[in-house]
Amino acid sequence: MNIHEFGADKNKIIVLIHPSLVMWDYFEYILSILKEEYHIIVPALPGYDEENPNENFTSVEEIADNLLGWLKEHKIEKVDLLYGCSMGGSIALKMFSNHGIKIRNIICDGAITPYQLPWIVTRMIAIRDFLMISIGKIGGLKLLEKSFSTDEYSEEELKYVAKVLNFISYKTIWRTFESCNNYVMPKNVSEHSGRIQYWYGDKESKARAWDIKYMKTYFPNTEFIKFENMGHGSMASLYPVKMANQFRDLMEVKK
Repeated sequence: MNIHEFGADKNKIIVLIHPSLVMWDYFEYILSILKEEYHIIVPALPGYDEENPNENFTSVEEIADNLLGWLKEHKIEKVDLLYGCSMGGSIALKMFSNHGIKIRNIICDGAITPYQLPWIVTRMIAIRDFLMISIGKIGGLKLLEKSFSTDEYSEEELKYVAKVLNFISYKTIWRTFESCNNYVMPKNVSEHSGRIQYWYGDKESKARAWDIKYMKTYFPNTEFIKFENMGHGSMASLYPVKMANQFRDLMEVKK
């Protein structure tokens, strides 16, 4: 797994984990704002790394373990902020629950939480999602324009997604949905002194209802932040300045 680092001489550490259907450069705008202030670590997740097109996505559990292992190998014992969006939020939540290193703050932005449903139901949902994305992979930009809301995605952004779909494998698409829907979390999550935030846009409130319920049940100290006029995973690309300020506010709070 390729790991991209910026500002390694800075004291405070931020780890950013990207969602599916994009690459690590999804964070390019936020990086341009914060890389002079913080040590930022951005993994290029397997299956979504253009430099390693033959790799496939493995699982939320394996990637979380590998990232924790990389941090330990590089003598990083504390992360000031762990941020994950959608699929990346699943990986971030799994890392947080493993307690492999000290994570002072975590933001799960539209994170996918494991479904609490019968096995056959979760697989049917994964098949539906797999087919939807696979059709987009086959149909290209025109079909993507019909599948995604144009008020949230510009033509340039849709071309970017089409580019990613062109090189990722069907195995990666399947494993992404199957794993994000069904990754294993500990039954009892121990208390944590840091802050946990769950972000979501008002346009995705209905889609995130299940995830919000999960967080309220298993992480009762979660702070829920709803952003107005915002859809799923749009903060990093459309509102990077606002995102940077939210990061700063969270990390600068004294504990």
